[in-house]
This record gives sequence, C-alpha cells and structure tokens, in this order.
Amino acid sequence: MSRTALRICPLCEATCGLTLTVEGTRVTGARGDRDDVFSKGFICPKGASFGAVDGDPDRLRTPLVRRDGELREATWEEAFDAVAAGIRAVVDGQGANSVGVVLGNPNVHTVAGALYPTVLLAGLGTRSVFTASTVDQMPKHVSSGLLFGDANAIPVPDLDHTDHLLLIGANPLESNGSLCTAPDFPGKLKALKARGGTLTVIDPRRTRTARLADRHIAVRPGTDALLLAAMAHVLFAEGLVDTGELTPHLEGVEELREAVGDFTPEAVAATCDVEASEIRALARELAAAPTAAVYGRIGSCTVPHGTLASWLVDVLNILTGNLDRPGGALFPQAATDRTPRPAGPSHGFALGRWHSRVSRHPEAKGELPLSALAEEIDTATEEGEPIRALVVVAANPVLSAPDGNRLDKALGSLDFMVSVDPYLNETSRHAHVVLPPPPPSQSPHHDFAFNTLAVRNQVRYTRPAVPLEPGRMAETEILARLILAATGMHGADPSAVDDLVIGQTLGKAVKDAHSPVHGREPSELSAALTGDTGPERRLDMMLRLGPYGDGFGVRPDGLSLTKLLAHPHGIDLGPLKSRLPQPLKTRSGKVELLPRPIADDLPRLREALRQRPDGLVLVGRRHLRSNNSWMHNVPALTGGTNRCTLHIHPEDAERLGLKDGGAVRIKGAGGEVVTEAEVTDGVRPGVVSLPHGWGHDRPGTRLGHAAKDPGVNVNQLLDGSLLDPLSGNAVLNGIPVKLAAVATL
Repeated sequence: MSRTALRICPLCEATCGLTLTVEGTRVTGARGDRDDVFSKGFICPKGASFGAVDGDPDRLRTPLVRRDGELREATWEEAFDAVAAGIRAVVDGQGANSVGVVLGNPNVHTVAGALYPTVLLAGLGTRSVFTASTVDQMPKHVSSGLLFGDANAIPVPDLDHTDHLLLIGANPLESNGSLCTAPDFPGKLKALKARGGTLTVIDPRRTRTARLADRHIAVRPGTDALLLAAMAHVLFAEGLVDTGELTPHLEGVEELREAVGDFTPEAVAATCDVEASEIRALARELAAAPTAAVYGRIGSCTVPHGTLASWLVDVLNILTGNLDRPGGALFPQAATDRTPRPAGPSHGFALGRWHSRVSRHPEAKGELPLSALAEEIDTATEEGEPIRALVVVAANPVLSAPDGNRLDKALGSLDFMVSVDPYLNETSRHAHVVLPPPPPSQSPHHDFAFNTLAVRNQVRYTRPAVPLEPGRMAETEILARLILAATGMHGADPSAVDDLVIGQTLGKAVKDAHSPVHGREPSELSAALTGDTGPERRLDMMLRLGPYGDGFGVRPDGLSLTKLLAHPHGIDLGPLKSRLPQPLKTRSGKVELLPRPIADDLPRLREALRQRPDGLVLVGRRHLRSNNSWMHNVPALTGGTNRCTLHIHPEDAERLGLKDGGAVRIKGAGGEVVTEAEVTDGVRPGVVSLPHGWGHDRPGTRLGHAAKDPGVNVNQLLDGSLLDPLSGNAVLNGIPVKLAAVATL
C-alpha cells in the first residue's frame, strides 16, 4: 500500500519541495510539490532521483569500529566508547588543538549539521577547524564581513524583479544556484528575459547559462577582479556613480575612487583578454538599467584574487545604487535569524585572530584553510603539537582538498579519527570509527542556512517521511552523543546537549533589552516549547525568538513550530525588502567600502596587470546531476554527459595532437592524472575544464557503482600552495597545466 509524504530536497541549494511516494519504508518516487510556497512544483534530476539516493545499497547501516587494523561492524555503544577513549586520550596528552575538526558541505543541508557542530567546536575548544568553505565560498564571507561587519550578511540578487542581471563565474542552469537559494533558477532567468530584461554572463566556458545570455564574455580565468575593478573605474570616470538612498549608509566612496584609479579598461584588457570597449559597455549597461544586480559565484571565488572579486561584486551593486533595493541585491531575513537589533556601530569583523601552525595561514571566520590540513597533520614544528585526532563530519577532503595523495597518507598516520558519514569513501576509510546517519527520508528537514540566502522570505519544515529503521540512530542523536563523547561527558543523556543550548539561549534572551522575552523566566519559556524531540524544541525556540516569531505569546500571529506544522507546504513571508542599516555590524555602523585588508591587497591585484599567462589553464565545471562527490554512486545520476572528461577547444586539441575520446595526461604542480579528452568549443582557446568530485579509485572504499567509472581527482593537480591570502580559499581555477596525448587510458 503506497502513500505520499512531503520532504524538502536536501541535495542542492535550491531546497525544492518534494512529494514522495512511499511503499512501506521505501521511497519509490519523487515529484515536485506543486503547493510548496517556494518551489511551486519545480524539480531537477537530483530531486527526481531522491528514492535512488535514499535507498543506495552501499549506505552503511551500522557503526564501524577498527579492530586489528580492519573496520568491523559494531554496536552504537561500542562505537561511542571508542570515540570517547580515542579523542580524550589526545586532548589529555597533547591539548585541544591537537584535535582537528573537518566539516563538509552536506552539513548545511541537514538539521543536525546546522544545530550541533558549533556546540562540538565550543566543547572541544580547538582552533584546528577546517571546512568545505575554504575550497568554495570563503572569499564571499570575508568580503561581506569586511564590507558589512557580518560574514554571513550576503546580499542575493532579486531575481524575480531585476531588469539586468550580470553573472560572473556562475552557472545556475547546472548548479541550481549557490549562495542564492532559488528553486527553478532557469525559469527565473527565462522570465527575466521574457519581461524585457538583460542577462549578461562572464565565464571562460560557454555554459548552458551562457548560451541563454544576451551577452557572453569569455574572460581569461582568474582575472575576474581585474575586470570588475575596471568596470568600477568606468563608473567613476564617466560620472555614472549614483548611490541614491544608500549614500547616508556609505563610508569611503572617495577613497574607493582613488583605489580603482589604475584599473582602466585599457590597462586590464590584455590580461583579461576582453576588449576595453566591451568592458566600458558592461559598466554603462549596468548603470543605465532601471534596476540591476551583479552576482558572482564559485568561478570568481576559487581564484588568486577571490576576496577582491567578491568585494567588487558588491561594490558594483553599491555604486549603481542597487544594493538593498528591490530589483537589485538584497539581504534576506530568515525566520530563524536572531531578533533584529537596532542599527548602529557594532563589533565589526576581524581576520587573522590566530594562524595555522605550519605555514602561518591566518584564520578566517574561525577556520583555517582546508589546503593546510595535511601539513597540520604530518609536519612537526615548535609552534605546538600536530593534529593527532580528527573529527570528520560529512566531508571527503581526500577528494575535495588539493593534493589528496598527501592528505590520504597523512590521515593514515593519525592516532584516532572518527567520521560521521553514510559511506565508506576515500576519507572515511581511514577512520577508527565510522558513525553512519540514516538516509534523508528518515530525517527531518529545515533549511537553517539556505533560508538566509533565499530570494524570497519563507519558512518550511518537514518531519521524517519514513520512520527510523530498527538499529538506526537519528543524525541529531549521533552528533549529540559525539559531542558528549568528545568533551568528557560520555554516557550522559543526549538530550542534555539540546537542554544546554536551550538554557543558554533563553538565559541570554531574557537579559537582552531588544528581545521579546526580556525580563521573563527562562524556565517558564523552556516549559512552553513544543516539539517531539530536542531539535524540534530548538527550532520552536528559534522561530519564536526570531524576526517573525510570536515572542512566546507577545505576538499571537507570529511564528512557532505549532503554526509551521499546520502549514505543511510552508509559509510565505513575502518578497525581500530593503533592510539597511539594520544588517550592518561594522565598527562605523556603515558600509565600509574600502576596509584596510582590502586596500592592503590591491597592490597584489595591480601586479596582476603585468601577468600574461601563455600556456593552458584549467577550470572546473559542474553538472546538473552532481553535487561535488556525493552522488557518483547513484546510477541514475551518472553516465551520459555527466562524465569525468577533459574539455578542450578544437584549436588546442589540434595543436597538441589530441583526439576526441583519446587519452590525455594532465600535469599540474601537485601531480598528474590521465583521462579522456572531449573536444568542444564550449571552452575558449587556452582553457581546459575538468569536473570536481571524481577519483573514486582508491582501495578500501565501498562505493560499488562509483568505482566502475571512477574518473580522476582534479584536485590532485594542485599542491595546495596557491591560496587567496585574505580568505585562505584554495585557488582551483586558472591553474597552469600541461597536456600530452597517451596511448590508452
């Protein structure tokens, strides 16, 4: 007997609502939820394959504990006993910083990943923290922190209302959007064009998104910041700056004018390989549009000047008066955001509060570069103990970080490692304990992170579509028990973690004069929380204290978990609105257009004006049916055009003697790989492209389908030495490589 159940898709940032078909405890189908207030029925191939992802037979079902050198099935009690013994031995012997924590991208797609890692980090007290952000979006966090005082205050384009959208390094027709949560991004771009708007795409590849554009600029990889700086120069030089209602909230406009003075279109044209006249046209069109938004993504982040490029995206939005206005780029307001505080000077944002032990990389947003993880494990210095234990939650850095071979070896040298992962993959195979979370159908879902980046304010929550199988443990309980085991409280009831967070949060709220519960008793508020689990009680608390909340009865029409559960397709909270100056947390209380770290990094950008790379450079690419390394074990999502091939332009292929379908050796600073060449004019001459997330050929994994067509690890071409200095983000795009034809794969 089949039934249907609602579920928010956790497989990419679009967060589409799904209607699942369930037979017994098995998901047999998925379609878009037409009544979902946000996605309105849209679905992509990943969402349609939800059942196959959920039911993958290679998913681990019981914990694994290493005994006599082999990972063997164990009970949950045995697994957490081993965790407590392994981590506490390192903490007691070498100190907290000898325990590293690695958090992967899937954490932002789950309730557990949103609610528990911060508690784990606080409990451990370690500064050895690494996440997927430093191979992805850390430059945007840093630029937002410097501009607005808050690393998480990221403006998103108002896709539904803008007249002119300029995308740089973004391919939302394949990615579904990133740092911009928008179900049916393709439909929104088509609607933009249908209402007479303009779409401009800056990308070295003629992507699906670029083919839809009115104007496509095939920029030389890695020169994004130069191009954007030249556009800013044109706005000043031609009197096109119009900050409008933003003006009272800005600091440093004249200093900015001087700072971009050297970046004329003529000065950057040769390096960017874009005509000066084209650059001027880009700036003029942006300024002339009734409303406009500039949006940059991973292609403009994972380059040598990623933070400067991210900063300049918002600079262009500001100089044209399009920041914080409908049709421009706006700050979303999520239902679980903290209670808004009055505008005014705040604490600001700081970089480099501590440094990595070996290469002295500065922290950014409390994190060290993932590129530095291997050396922090395998290199001894006088600056403290190396990392001897590692907690890895939903991460596969052997594939996602530069020089996976070195990291692979380093992981094998650890005294202890625990992985929270549904698979035995290239990283978790090194663990002493593997704790497998249940499949997504057996977990609740609320988008804590992505609603802060959504193109429309809304709130949705779905309880598990399928009951937890016997022998499984909820991911929230796994992480709660992990926290207890790692922080010397092994054996305590896991509810103690949620109770601790609730008590601390309410204790602060009642002392906050701006909180709706100021002056009340925390125990009274705690007793009023609803929900069947600790995580649900925490969600109820956040909703009720948040910007739309009922304030624990102060605003009867406000949000609570009870109200949200009564609206299974979600609650629409309206379009994005102007919010300045409230989101600003800078020391001045204004948008600080030229913060000191940015000004100090501009000479490095000026040096780039003299660089003329004459060889081939490598960029990555994304496929609609992939999300990093997650989904290559699902047959429905691999094959066809989703293959690990090297895209190369026909001119370059002919010059190098490469044939379509032939084998090609690719050499970079970190090593070499051999894969299949795919000759295509979808990349510009001088550029080759290899997708990220492949390389499933290491022994000891249990990824049966992925191993049949493993592909190669593009990050093995990197040695980890190239970083954006402000953010610590790995440079993954614009990497020099050399190619040679080989006889066979």
